[in-house]
Amino acid sequence: MSQELAIAGKIKTFLEVQKGIGKTSGNPWASQEFVVANNDGYEGKEQIFCFKVFGEDKVEQLTKFNKVDDDVKVFFNISTNEYNGKYYTSLNSWRVEKIGDVASSESSEEDISDMPF
Repeated sequence: MSQELAIAGKIKTFLEVQKGIGKTSGNPWASQEFVVANNDGYEGKEQIFCFKVFGEDKVEQLTKFNKVDDDVKVFFNISTNEYNGKYYTSLNSWRVEKIGDVASSESSEEDISDMPF
């Protein structure tokens, strides 16, 4: 059974875009990491999460539609890879939603349904 993973918080920063050429495919690739923080930690302390998007189109969309200090909900998968006896875990984002956009679209629908005509 699969569980949908999501975290809500504020975008703190975008790291530099990483680019390269696939070793086996020879195709170009791009990835970018970004940091989201919230106050859901122990006793309300700030937690930070570093997410990654992979693919040139996703990298382009990430910074085109999102800015530092935006309140967002990040949907992601967790993956772990082993290299030389060490394990590396990644939070791979597959969707980023602005929290304010969702709320404003819901409230506008409610306003319309309250109209007398």
